[in-house]
Amino acid sequence: MGRGIDRRTFLAAGSAAVLGLSGCAGRNIRGADAAGSDDATGGDAISGDATGGDGTDGGRAPTDGTGDASASGEWPTPENPPASVPLRDRRLPVQWAASHLREEIVPGGPPKDGIPSIDDPTFESTDEADEWLDPGDVVFGVVRGGDVRAYPQRILVSHEIVNDTVDGAPVAVTYCPLTGTAMGFERGTTTFGVSGKLLNSNLVMYDRATDSRWPQVLATAVSGPYAGASLREFPVTWTTYGRWKSVHPETAVLSRDTGFARNYARDPYGQYNPIGGYYDSERLFFSPLTVDGGDRMPVKATVVGVRVDGAVVAFEKAGLREAGVRSTGGGGREYLAAYDPSLDAAHVYERPAATSVEWVGAGGDDGSGETPRATVRVDGEAHRPDDLPLPRVLDLDAMWFAWYGFYPDSALVR
Repeated sequence: MGRGIDRRTFLAAGSAAVLGLSGCAGRNIRGADAAGSDDATGGDAISGDATGGDGTDGGRAPTDGTGDASASGEWPTPENPPASVPLRDRRLPVQWAASHLREEIVPGGPPKDGIPSIDDPTFESTDEADEWLDPGDVVFGVVRGGDVRAYPQRILVSHEIVNDTVDGAPVAVTYCPLTGTAMGFERGTTTFGVSGKLLNSNLVMYDRATDSRWPQVLATAVSGPYAGASLREFPVTWTTYGRWKSVHPETAVLSRDTGFARNYARDPYGQYNPIGGYYDSERLFFSPLTVDGGDRMPVKATVVGVRVDGAVVAFEKAGLREAGVRSTGGGGREYLAAYDPSLDAAHVYERPAATSVEWVGAGGDDGSGETPRATVRVDGEAHRPDDLPLPRVLDLDAMWFAWYGFYPDSALVR
């Protein structure tokens, strides 16, 4: 696939009103209420192509049999890294040599900080946000401790990074429009900025303490003093304003008072409400790291991805909506994805052996006397999909082409 036009040309030609915007690409339609079947565990796991979908292994790092190249010697392990950014104790799975990923980083159009991060965010009530947000507008929801916040896609498409403090902790909420990925990271004593570069169409962040480069989806530095280290993450929910407000009526909403002159009513790539433009096409602006030669799904279909402790798994979002729950093995463990129709979101858990799981569906009786968001029975007891009595695993929504590009060994559950 050719590299096509760069984002600078695209934005200048079609969206001059949004100055300096650069991002990542969209996805197929996100909506759909739960259809819900009684499928208890559901899903067919389809292994990824071990040599990459394009039939080559150029740049692929040797793996340990689980699709994780971390122990292959192809990745550095930083010794005595700076203390400014909190790090995971163990590097996240990677499936390409670090040197190859550095070679594949390309300019996205705008220069470093040409897309300005929001470093002093302000928030407003839902009464104020109701004046400019529609119920179907996409927001990225965060719950940490006593803080509940919504970050509208309308704003983040122009900034990609919000350096915030949530529940007393310094964090960064990040969004890549070209890969459709919204992710949260702990940032310690520094802030993150937009480097102006892309890898696999994905936002490459940099930390302002060391200028290390962090592709968002990998959450792992490919260069700089932190090269080989992975960030600490926290969940970010891709949903709509109406859904989020219904579940979290006390939420605060990121204000348009960002300190920058931007037209937050206009998205240069298209729109999500209703979906259209780049987000609803098969077109990519940049070549992916590799392609799915089996053409198993549209390139912008949404998957729910998991990459942790050697496990790399993608659950097809559309299939999960229909089944309610899906499970599969990975990295020597079993993982279960449960669908939450109230937020059109998924929650992934580690599933111990011999644990029985049954999807009851939206509106099922959980014994609380209240109308539940949905019901999943675990060993016969009813629970909400976001509160199963199982170890929680961090997941993220992503475009299929982007997930497969980074993780061609990923299992796919449909």
